This record gives sequence, structure tokens and C-alpha cells, in this order.
Amino acid sequence: MKRLGLLGGMSWESSVLYEQLINRGVRDRLGGVHSADLLVRSYDFAAIEELQATGEWERAGDLLADDARMLEAAGCEVIGLCTNTMHLLADRIESAVDARFVHLADATAEAVTAADIGSVALLGTRYTMEHDFYAGRLRDHGLRVLVPDEPDRTTVHDVIYGELVQGVVDDGSRRRYLAIIDRLAERGAEGVIAGCTEIELLVGPDDVALPYFPTTQIHAAALVDAVLAP
Repeated sequence: MKRLGLLGGMSWESSVLYEQLINRGVRDRLGGVHSADLLVRSYDFAAIEELQATGEWERAGDLLADDARMLEAAGCEVIGLCTNTMHLLADRIESAVDARFVHLADATAEAVTAADIGSVALLGTRYTMEHDFYAGRLRDHGLRVLVPDEPDRTTVHDVIYGELVQGVVDDGSRRRYLAIIDRLAERGAEGVIAGCTEIELLVGPDDVALPYFPTTQIHAAALVDAVLAP
């Protein structure tokens, strides 16, 4: 088994879910009392959120690249970034290390394609929905990507930062999200990507009529595959 390094704490609620899924995945694959050999660099999310809000992506990229090097120096052969939004800086991380970086959007695109779906809705932070780093990567896999119109984009973003990253799961917000998903389905979405790890705390596959792609679970499974690969 390869050692796994996680860049997490963005927010810690989602990173805890990552660790649970990865450890369970390793145990299920290897049996007995096996668990993952992993190291976690967990951040004070308030500092990360400030860098996002002020557009200081260069500083954020330096931080993540430096910490990826630290994980590699500690023996990590595989690195995962436990957040959709900060994959905006995935190229910085990949170029900083020789360790294998498992890109969340690639894993998600493979899951959508395997489900024989060509048009998918993408929910996430404003950065994920409005920048091209994520949707563009999905399109590279041949997918058509739909994001909410305004004011729905603001609703999705504000619930993430105002509630979910603070551990607040509200039924009213769930209903608003489901209404937004319905509108995306009317525009032609055949499935929906929970493109922010915290969204999975609010909306699950049983809540929606469309095929649902929870990126934390998809990415965690891809990381398990990577650390257990020969």
C-alpha cells in the first residue's frame, strides 16, 4: 500500500468524510483491520477562505504547493486535494511534486461517463461554477456542463459558506437546492454533480430524481484505487 497525503481542512467537515471513506475503502478491499497509510495537512479554513475572497490565488497556490512537497518528503506517493474549489490550483500542486496527484474532476468525469450521461449539472462554490478550471476539465472528457443561472448561483454559494462549512444543515436550504436542480433538469441536465464536498452533507442521492454524483465519495474511491494499485 502506498502512503497517501491529503491536503484538507477546507472545510474540516468534508475532510473528516474523506478520511472515513478512504479508511473504509481500504478495509473493504484488504479485509481484517487494515486502514489507510495516510498523512493529512489540515488548514485553518478561515485563512483559506480569506485568500479565496480576496482573490489571492497566487499565495494560495504557493501554500498548497509547499505543503504538497512536505507530504512528499514525508513519504507520500499519492496526493489528494480534499476540496473541489481549490482544484483551481491543481496545476500548481502537480508541477510541485513527483507524487501522483489524483484530480477530482477527472475521477468525477469518469464516473459520469461510465453512467452513460452526456449532460450534467454542476453545483459548487461560485469559483467552481463560474471559472473554467473544473467545468473545462469535465468538457475535456466530452461532457456538456450546465451551471445554475442567477440568482441560483448565489444561493448555492451562500449556503455553502454561510451554513455547510460551519456545520449547519438546514431543511429549507435543502429544498432550495432541490428546486435549483429541478430547473437545471428542465434545461437538459441528465445528472447532477455535487461539486463541493460540503454539498453532500445537505443533499444525498435519495433526495434527487436525477443520477447523483457525490464528488467526495467518487474522489475517495479513486484515491483508494491509487494507493492500492501495484
